[in-house]
Amino acid sequence: MTEKQLSSDVLIVGAGPTGLLLAGDLATAGVRVTVLEKRGSESNLTRAFAVHARTLEQLDARGLADDLIATGTPLSSLRLFGRLRIELGALPTRFPFVLITPQSNTERLLQERALKAGATILRGVEVTGLRQDADGVRIETGEGDARTVHRARYAVGADGVHSAVRDLLGIPFPGESVVDSVLLADVRLERAPEDVLTVGANENGFAFLAPFGDGWYRVITWDRARRLPDSAPVNLSEIADITRRALGEDYGLHDARWSSRFHSDERQAPTYRSGRVFLAGDAAHCHSPAGGQGMNTGLQDAANLSWKLAAAVQGWAPDALLDTYQTERHPVGRTVLRTSGALVRLALARTGPTRALRSALTSFADGLGPVAAKGARSVSGIGVKYPAPKDSHPLAGRRVPDLRLTGLYPAEGTADGRTGGPGRLYEALRAGRFVLVSNDELSAADPWADRVVTAAPSDPHGKLRDTVLLVRPDGYAAWAAVDPSRGELRAALAHWLGAPSDD
Repeated sequence: MTEKQLSSDVLIVGAGPTGLLLAGDLATAGVRVTVLEKRGSESNLTRAFAVHARTLEQLDARGLADDLIATGTPLSSLRLFGRLRIELGALPTRFPFVLITPQSNTERLLQERALKAGATILRGVEVTGLRQDADGVRIETGEGDARTVHRARYAVGADGVHSAVRDLLGIPFPGESVVDSVLLADVRLERAPEDVLTVGANENGFAFLAPFGDGWYRVITWDRARRLPDSAPVNLSEIADITRRALGEDYGLHDARWSSRFHSDERQAPTYRSGRVFLAGDAAHCHSPAGGQGMNTGLQDAANLSWKLAAAVQGWAPDALLDTYQTERHPVGRTVLRTSGALVRLALARTGPTRALRSALTSFADGLGPVAAKGARSVSGIGVKYPAPKDSHPLAGRRVPDLRLTGLYPAEGTADGRTGGPGRLYEALRAGRFVLVSNDELSAADPWADRVVTAAPSDPHGKLRDTVLLVRPDGYAAWAAVDPSRGELRAALAHWLGAPSDD
């Protein structure tokens, strides 16, 4: 028997949003990347509809946000049940809203970017084996004479809740089912709801309606009194009945083109890394759909991991940098599990005390103030911050807003590589490099010109007047200091960017 062998720098298993963003980032950085997808064709099953502010910022850093916004509807608040809303309009971001658009639109843009950058996507291939050693990873697909061996320096399992990569690594996935016998279907409606997203929950159960934008709607329902196994058939009249009881009417839903029954789990892998293999997205964590954070959390996993893998492949990052993926993203996944779990338990309100708490929150929704603002930052992803060394500048580890910049260098399309006009931080991040923001001492970064973009704040007398800020490719502050010496700045650059390219 002969076996076919293929090689890459990085192998990604799974061509969902998480895997596709990773692939696009790595290919843009010049890394040879191959995506292995079990599905033979692109899925027409949209699971997610909500794209939150922090995800839109990450897409903006890749030049995709405006195109995605054109496919959907922005909402400045997210209603959970009754009068309780998460208000997003005051978020400190270019995108103070949640974008309602089917997941398929996000996948399409990410796939186009990945392919354009040179990524290889192989569909209809199933992972059957995985081995790794000190030098790389070996993944087998297919069986018998059709077996192919893929070799790479690193691999990422972004292959969903039932991850083959996670199973082959022997990484457990502890957790529990939050809600069972959830019904979903794609339907037509005789009457369009007033709200773009329609959500309702009461003692009977809950119902959710969201548009695809082409006349079809996704409906999700749960009936407290009717709990059947996932294999039980789905009847459209059953969906219409619980929709009427939870929302007050069923909007004349009809002509289901697809339907299913499933259960929603809360699970998280204890480790996101095993040697040269990483887990991301639903392969690393899954949780209830409350708050619409699933796809968003996975995309932010990818944004955190991609530049670290690129740095490792390019040889300038220490192995310890890859370990920070676990220390930074695992706590975020744990927090999302807790917050989404709390939301769904409030919505379902199975016990008297929980129903009383939901009633109290609903009654005093307008007076929650700081609590509601914190909730908006949490759900939107804006409030996520990463650990920083003791005695670091307060900005270290925090998300950096979309600063106005001038004097970007290097910049494409200009005679001397510089642009004197104003720009935005998230435009500068599109190069996939660090960004050094300072009013002076920018020449200190010249030896790392292949890894960092330099710029000055457009307002030299503003908040960053005396502060030098080094922004990571994922938009978080790597390091900051007030009026550092040139030696301190070079030391920080060497710590984060490795040895200068001219060494």
